[in-house]
Amino acid sequence: MKYFIMFGPPGAGKGTHAAPMVKKYNLKHISTGELLRSEIAAGTELGKQAAALIEKGNLVPDEVVEGMIAQTFAKYPEVNGFLLDGFPRTVQQAMDLDEMLEARDEYVTGVISLMIPDEEIKARIKGRALIEGRADDASDETIANRIKTYHAKTEPLIEIYKDKGIYHEIDGIGSIEEVQKRVFAMMDKL
Repeated sequence: MKYFIMFGPPGAGKGTHAAPMVKKYNLKHISTGELLRSEIAAGTELGKQAAALIEKGNLVPDEVVEGMIAQTFAKYPEVNGFLLDGFPRTVQQAMDLDEMLEARDEYVTGVISLMIPDEEIKARIKGRALIEGRADDASDETIANRIKTYHAKTEPLIEIYKDKGIYHEIDGIGSIEEVQKRVFAMMDKL
């Protein structure tokens, strides 16, 4: 089983490029954002707690997200692998993922990192908020907090995955088709 991580700042295109990757490589897409939004839409207790945190641009507790991911791993034995989107976001989550996979006698195959500058992040998130009607992406304050959180908590994972030799950075600027070609070229090597 292969385990890929879609990595990059908010708005880099992780979700956009995940769908074609899933189709081409027979992967199960695990988007923590989608998992959480489905809980929020269902009005579960978890969803209510998550909504309050997300509206402020904060992260949902690790154990909640990790439990949902572990359940998903167990549900899909027929796929070639999994594409994690939005997880891990912290060093602790990366360590927890390694433990989760080690328990399955597995490991992270590769990290596909889409990189864009902060100004592009702001523009893309605002555009997405308008198109998708996502209130969690609408305010400048929330966007600034998400960028700050990414730099402080998620960016340190780059060095961890570089040290393991599984980090693969891709320029996220360009048309969807141009970036997709770069992503597929990298995936074909893995």
